[in-house]
Amino acid sequence: MPTPTEPMSAPPGRIGTPAPSQRVRFVPQQVVLPGGKDAPVLPATTVDGQLQVPAMPQRVGWWDGGAEAGDPFGSVVLAGHVDSKNDGIGFFARLLNVRPGETVVLNGAGHTASYRVVSIRSVRKDALATKSGAFDQTGDHRLVLITCTGAYHRDQGGYEDNLVVTAIPIGLAK
Repeated sequence: MPTPTEPMSAPPGRIGTPAPSQRVRFVPQQVVLPGGKDAPVLPATTVDGQLQVPAMPQRVGWWDGGAEAGDPFGSVVLAGHVDSKNDGIGFFARLLNVRPGETVVLNGAGHTASYRVVSIRSVRKDALATKSGAFDQTGDHRLVLITCTGAYHRDQGGYEDNLVVTAIPIGLAK
């Protein structure tokens, strides 16, 4: 036994191996809507407070400031065009027919996450970022799909509202 003046030595340290996480998270690369139609998903950034949705209406943008599929909290935000002056009907025009209870699937990096639609609502464009909660990253994990809806005003350059479809995870991402 060491005396009070002798330093105690600690046993040699061990380096542990972290357990593999059981939570899969990934950047969405494809969205599959009810009925099986799918579209590629591309990263979309925010510039001057505006989400830069892919110009081609058959593609969808994933807000790179939001959650990834499979995250424990926050919103995975996907936005796309309902239509385009030059290219016709957009992929997200299908959101106009989505109903609560239907399933939306995200795929990416060999993984899949499924979500059940729980709400569909129209939000004024000027309230989308500030009052709708669509971009909230503090709550439970969810998927938010956004496109245009409502009356079209050519003189104002677009639709007056946004359609916001919210879905909750069905189990963990795989």
